[in-house]
Amino acid sequence: MVGLTSYFPSGDEYVTEDALKNLRNYRYRAVDKSFLTKYLYRHYWEWAVTLFPRWMAPNLITLTGLSFEIFDVILVLLIMPDLEGPGPAWLYFAFGIGMWLYSTFDNVDGKQARRTGTSSPLGELFDHGCDALNCTIAGIVEASAFACGISWQTVAIVFFTTMTFFFSTWEEYHTGVLYLGYINGPTEILTLAVLACFASGIWGPAIWHVPASQGLPIIGRLFPEAWELMDALLMITAMAMIFGHCLVCCINVYSACKEQNRSFFATLPQLVQYAVFAGSCYIWLSNSTTIFTNNHLVLFMVTAGTAFGRIVSKIILAHLTEMPFPSYTVQMIPLVLGAVIARIGWFTPSTELLFLVISFLFVVVAYFHWALVVIERFCEFLGINCLTITPRKQRAKTE
Repeated sequence: MVGLTSYFPSGDEYVTEDALKNLRNYRYRAVDKSFLTKYLYRHYWEWAVTLFPRWMAPNLITLTGLSFEIFDVILVLLIMPDLEGPGPAWLYFAFGIGMWLYSTFDNVDGKQARRTGTSSPLGELFDHGCDALNCTIAGIVEASAFACGISWQTVAIVFFTTMTFFFSTWEEYHTGVLYLGYINGPTEILTLAVLACFASGIWGPAIWHVPASQGLPIIGRLFPEAWELMDALLMITAMAMIFGHCLVCCINVYSACKEQNRSFFATLPQLVQYAVFAGSCYIWLSNSTTIFTNNHLVLFMVTAGTAFGRIVSKIILAHLTEMPFPSYTVQMIPLVLGAVIARIGWFTPSTELLFLVISFLFVVVAYFHWALVVIERFCEFLGINCLTITPRKQRAKTE
């Protein structure tokens, strides 16, 4: 066992003792401009948190919420592995309910922490880490609800979620504030996603594949005649993401840098990491011999999504511990290497599948080793447990 663990980095390589000391400076700061949150969901979440027993740890609520989405992906693999279907009506309602429960649990965990006096920097790391993984999981579920199939439409949906989350995390690192605008992903966009799942359950997923001119009577003619409604919706989403989210994140980081007398342009190379991630995935998929044709897209997405989870979780960790912005993770290696081999044309269908399976195992093992070690170090330093509530007397001894 000792020989096996020697191949993994030590806990101090993941987060040093000096970095852990900066957790004492932790203060959660968030701004939510959403009208839905202010006038509707806030009251719903305040009621929902009362349904949870006080002994239930906030992180356990977060993990339980994520399990609903994982269950939906399992349903996809068992009932509609082509991500197109059509599946039975109840399946689409299950997708929507799973998303709604995830959202509810994700918003209740922080209230449970304040309710039980267990707020901690571990809670933010655990919550955002699960959100990062859910970018891919929820993307697969939503693509299935839209009947996108094993296609570039599915790829677009997943990468829209990862790109917005990366920019939000990069923004929070520099501003120290989690900013949610008047229309934001966790609230308005998720609500629309839930309603879209229900619409597929009522009318069938074919409604998303009518001509754009039919699905969008007013603006549908602005799009190419061959475009489906789904194509038009993805284009609208892309424009909203770039100009309504990513650009706003850049403006907020620019303002923060100006206030702190730092160079905004020095922060821009930090975005290269996501560009390499997305670019590697695109090159690999564009030159793949088997991922689209033999229905291995879900395996590829989960592999890439786990690597993405590590990328942004390291940024969150750096934000909490005041460490330098991380620009690299070892889990990028299989994606970059896969892109190079696919581009050169060295893959055969069998060797590519083998490489993809090995890549999946590598990124999953690397991710969970990192996550478990970092969580353990946080718990030891803060004198808390991750999935259970530590008695107040024991927490007080560590403060």
